[in-house]
Amino acid sequence: MNFFLETIRVILLSVWYSVEWLIHLFVPMKKKNIAGEVVLITGAGSGIGRLMAQEFAALGTVLVLWDINQEGMKETAKLVRQNGASRVHYYLCDCSVKNEVYRVADQVKREVGDVSILVNNAGIVTGKKFMDAPDSLIEKTMEVNTMAHFWTYKAFLPAMIANNHGHLVSIASTAGLIGVSGLADYCASKFAAVGFAESVGLELLATGKDGVKTTIVCPYFISTGMFDGCQTKWPRLMPILNPEYVAKKIIHAVLTDQVHLLLPRSMYLMAALKNILPTKQGVLMGHYVGAFNFMDTFKGRTKKQE
Repeated sequence: MNFFLETIRVILLSVWYSVEWLIHLFVPMKKKNIAGEVVLITGAGSGIGRLMAQEFAALGTVLVLWDINQEGMKETAKLVRQNGASRVHYYLCDCSVKNEVYRVADQVKREVGDVSILVNNAGIVTGKKFMDAPDSLIEKTMEVNTMAHFWTYKAFLPAMIANNHGHLVSIASTAGLIGVSGLADYCASKFAAVGFAESVGLELLATGKDGVKTTIVCPYFISTGMFDGCQTKWPRLMPILNPEYVAKKIIHAVLTDQVHLLLPRSMYLMAALKNILPTKQGVLMGHYVGAFNFMDTFKGRTKKQE
């Protein structure tokens, strides 16, 4: 195809996709049926992981729960059974350890079957400025927030590719789109998680495996305890998010095959401005929204909350 014809094709398709997007602003997208699908959620023992499990359970899925908190998983399993999950299985797994991920993944395949919806949700935050963060915590942040995604993909993606059917869900963060003072290691891990999920999604499209979908979730601070103490300068513009609201939005994104989900909606604008504004204006905007001071009052989740 020559340059002129391909350019015309891109222009016409761009116009059509824009019209399609406008239509979906007023006409809801059709939701897919995931009853009977095997859904694996990491970090399912509390917080957003638990809430997503409850939402997926109400849709008639088979739930596989992973966490390092046995008691938390037991409580989640109890709740999802009450919510209608057809089957529930839970396994202790430290997602930061590659061999453990592979070992437990093999156990899941034997006892449950192939996973068709993988939700990489497990995450940690040190809450320390870069020079104050111990090397061990920086390494752990990267292992849990980033490298675990590599190992779970390696374990469960082959079956999805073979069937050309599945869904990969990455619970990242707006800190994976915009740098935040006091979150250097966390931002690095989430930027990597976003880039990894986007790249693998493109690889799947390039090889014709368009039946394996990708959803990348980038929420602002959520009131689960993980970022306790953090302040938002303008709550109307960038509110601390309600966990139940976030869980419902994630499930809706999965059911409608939405690739990127940013929460709150103002983050779409913030991310766009970050990429188009000159550097000095970007820094000015950072000061305006409080990005230099978000972490000043950080406390984090206590042992009792865990």
